[in-house]
Amino acid sequence: MSKKRLYPQGPLAKRVAVYSGTFDPITKGHLDIICRALNLFDHVIIAVADNLEKQTLFSKDERLQMVRLATRDMEGVTVDSFKGLLAHYVQEKGVAVIVRGLRAVSDLEHEFRMAFMNRSLVPQVETLFLMPSEDFTYLNSTVVKEVARLGGDVSQFVPPVVEERLRSKLKNST
Repeated sequence: MSKKRLYPQGPLAKRVAVYSGTFDPITKGHLDIICRALNLFDHVIIAVADNLEKQTLFSKDERLQMVRLATRDMEGVTVDSFKGLLAHYVQEKGVAVIVRGLRAVSDLEHEFRMAFMNRSLVPQVETLFLMPSEDFTYLNSTVVKEVARLGGDVSQFVPPVVEERLRSKLKNST
């Protein structure tokens, strides 16, 4: 079976991956996965999902801004957004690898289903699973928002810009 390569070939070809998510908000766990991906790829596109079915605390523009601020010192990162299927976005960008973070066994079934669906839609795209540092295996945006809503300190879980935006957003929503 012959598969068409999406990557440009040759010694100067750049290796690019897409790391997608809602990032509502971006956490230090997300940043850990981005750093790990940058160790493997020349460039990582962080694709912020504009999913109308998912209730987010932050608007798409707010999430894009927080991701840009949190990654501004990372060389090789581009922040973008997309609507619709990730497989179509990746194909449109000419990227052949989707990076996904796996925190625990509980993520595995959902992530495998998504990887197989993406592969069935765009067979030349591969999904690469990366595990975060042990410090972040329990961390997700939902937990961070809940801790912040209940008045807890989230500074160890999110970059300072996100902590500030969380406090401001939650203060204004009460």
